[in-house]
Amino acid sequence: MSDTTLPQHTSREPGSGRFVERLRGETPTMTVELRPPRSGLTRGGAMDMWIDLSHAIRGLAARDAFLMLTDSAVGEEEEENLQHLTANLANEVDPWRVVPFLTCLHPLDYCLRYVDRARARGVESVTVTGGDKVRGAERCVPHGYLLRRKFRERTRSLSLGGWVNLHRPIAEQIDFATDPGFEADYYLTQVVSHHDLGRAEHWLEGAERAGLEIPGSFGVFYYRNGRRTVLERLSRFFPVPVDAVASAFEAGVTPERHCAETIVALRRLGAAHVYLCNLAPHRAATQFDRIMTEVATLEAGTS
Repeated sequence: MSDTTLPQHTSREPGSGRFVERLRGETPTMTVELRPPRSGLTRGGAMDMWIDLSHAIRGLAARDAFLMLTDSAVGEEEEENLQHLTANLANEVDPWRVVPFLTCLHPLDYCLRYVDRARARGVESVTVTGGDKVRGAERCVPHGYLLRRKFRERTRSLSLGGWVNLHRPIAEQIDFATDPGFEADYYLTQVVSHHDLGRAEHWLEGAERAGLEIPGSFGVFYYRNGRRTVLERLSRFFPVPVDAVASAFEAGVTPERHCAETIVALRRLGAAHVYLCNLAPHRAATQFDRIMTEVATLEAGTS
């Protein structure tokens, strides 16, 4: 389907969008981060991964989840996330449920065309970040907020998201997010867990004192197992409480229960909105259901 045949969508108020509206509410919001296939796969390999991803998105959307599609996550080049909306999900999933990432690791002209295409496809929110260094790729601008600023000059109809890292000094991150130059309508956080919950607690307290107005969603990682070698490998990409996670799994905690414990702990702090990382596309809906069953059990206090 070409851009010229895509349906046109009514513009919403600047900085609005159904994702942001839900983040501003008190009802918990669940979002799932998924990765498109890596670039360079064989045609058959890429097709199989797109099929798995399509099934995952349809299943999760039916469960009232929002979907985030990454853009060259953890330094690996990926197939374009936006193309997937047109090629594989047209007329099957409401496009406003999909919140794609866009990094600065593309030419500026590409990024500017990307936001035009996103609007044409009915996407209402895009998270714009600097991006991890990809071999041979350089940022078109040094920081994500500079790219968001350029988008603001081009359109006010998209909600734009920024990034905060709760493993950095909290005061520094709050200064970034409260600065008008941050140019974001919402924020996403680096992943946290119930093993380092103080990071989220300090953020929430500091954000309230600073009068931070934009809402946010907290990252929660789904650890598929507790092998220390795997956890140490993951720690190259984000802070992992290796000993605590490994000990929990050694004590018999399941991946779903471990993930649910973080979600419930965040909710009790007042962080109602989370996004889940590392669900397997071919089993994402099943894993999501099992996690949410554990969440319900914990919140009911029945175990």
